[in-house]
Amino acid sequence: MILLVNKGEIKLSKPTNQAVIQSLQTGIELIDQIVQEARPLKFTEIENLTNMTKSNLHKYLNTLTAKGILFRDEAGTYYLGSKLIEFGNAAIGSVNLIDISAPYLKKISNKVNLTTLLSVWTNSGPVIGNIWSTHLGINIGAEIGTRLPALSSAGKVYLAFGDETTIEEWQKNELSNLDVEERADLEKEMKTVKETRFAYAAEPLIEHISSFSVPILNFDNKIVGCVTVVGFNTQIPKSVEDVISQAVKGEVTKLSQIFGYRG
Repeated sequence: MILLVNKGEIKLSKPTNQAVIQSLQTGIELIDQIVQEARPLKFTEIENLTNMTKSNLHKYLNTLTAKGILFRDEAGTYYLGSKLIEFGNAAIGSVNLIDISAPYLKKISNKVNLTTLLSVWTNSGPVIGNIWSTHLGINIGAEIGTRLPALSSAGKVYLAFGDETTIEEWQKNELSNLDVEERADLEKEMKTVKETRFAYAAEPLIEHISSFSVPILNFDNKIVGCVTVVGFNTQIPKSVEDVISQAVKGEVTKLSQIFGYRG
């Protein structure tokens, strides 16, 4: 039997076919419960959340505090410890988005029979970091290193999900030529992009070539990168409900889960 967090309680789950260390499993689930609360907690609060016995809970909290995973102040309040930050930074540094996304780009491209690319954020805006194509002869108007405009489908994703401070200068420069009505229309579209995790753009770089994009999100629902599907106008769906759009969103969700995205 394994202890799992479920609706505020740590309780027994059905056995799995994989061998696990129960005490380690319990400790990890305890940490996860504290993380989910997103606030400092007193011992009694943790006790109520987990339904663990006082003696066992004391042992786990003492161990986690000694290892720096939790921090306990003089008033006996528990906080997430500095060791978790160290672990998080190490995990982020070990995950290379371009490398880890490559098999997903290939799978998406093969599944929908269209060119797929990855864009990443830079100081000058989103740029193409990788391209996978089942049609090597198609001219999508871009190559690795190409900077994507704000009104491309990838650009719209970064406008919708990007940190305001980070994208402020780029957004200001890119949208400076829009009139009041165009800005109002774009604002309305950004709300839809954020709700659906889907952006469409008609011919942003080259005539007859359109695209749609889906954000790669992390555990905090912040954008890590963007997957874009490119093809002739007639091949690219304009709606998130389209079967192609849904297939791509499904694969990008799996990619996002590597970065902790939970939906």
